[in-house]
Amino acid sequence: METISYILEYIYEFKEPIFIIILSIFLGIEVISNVPAVLHTPLMSGANAIHGVVIIGAIIVLGHAEYLSSMILGFLAVVLGTLNVVGGFVVTDRMLEMFKKKPKDNKK
Repeated sequence: METISYILEYIYEFKEPIFIIILSIFLGIEVISNVPAVLHTPLMSGANAIHGVVIIGAIIVLGHAEYLSSMILGFLAVVLGTLNVVGGFVVTDRMLEMFKKKPKDNKK
């Protein structure tokens, strides 16, 4: 029973940040669901660039980690962030391939 009271105390103490996070989730879902397909590629490229900065930050934090748990979390942040950036660039490249004009065959 002590665990439940600890959780409720935590929620009561940090109710404003929790409320902002929940609102941000709903706002993000609403904004992303209304993005047209034409804008997806430029937005994806921008998100990849921003996530590259996040990877740099994760590397810096990993370099200053003192505890094993911090090192493990920092390493996971770098690996997962890198996978996200690489995957985003692959998706962006595929979408840009769709917009290229196909060469016409002039064989008659």
